[in-house]
Amino acid sequence: MFRLLGISLLLLVALACKSDDDNINNRNPFLVTPPVSLSLNLNLPQYNPLQFPGSSVVISSQGIRGIIVYNVNNDLYTAFDLSDPNHVPSGCSQMEVEGIIATCPCSNDENSYDIVTGQHQSNPDSYPMLQYVIQRNGETITVSN
Repeated sequence: MFRLLGISLLLLVALACKSDDDNINNRNPFLVTPPVSLSLNLNLPQYNPLQFPGSSVVISSQGIRGIIVYNVNNDLYTAFDLSDPNHVPSGCSQMEVEGIIATCPCSNDENSYDIVTGQHQSNPDSYPMLQYVIQRNGETITVSN
């Protein structure tokens, strides 16, 4: 009886464990995740636009090809790397932002992404933009990974 109970418990634990294989298979092979730790004071002039919904700021000194921080509604902010996630970083892979769309300027490349969701505009099977963790605490926004 105890042996059956032990085997059942072991089987239950084995089935309950989630494999990380899914994360390995879905990992973007083109981008590495650089260490990012930013603290943006909204009282400073360069970050003041982030106090208004629909505004964004590019921080070119961090990430792979810079980071775009976007204010969705003063409670929700997004932060994404500006390196096109669907090819190896190169001289032309830094995306340009117009409104809420980030577009890769590489020739023969029509990749464009929504900076609110990070998703590719026309190909849902493409890798999304590399996203960073973002939090607002008072007048400070923290971006990290």
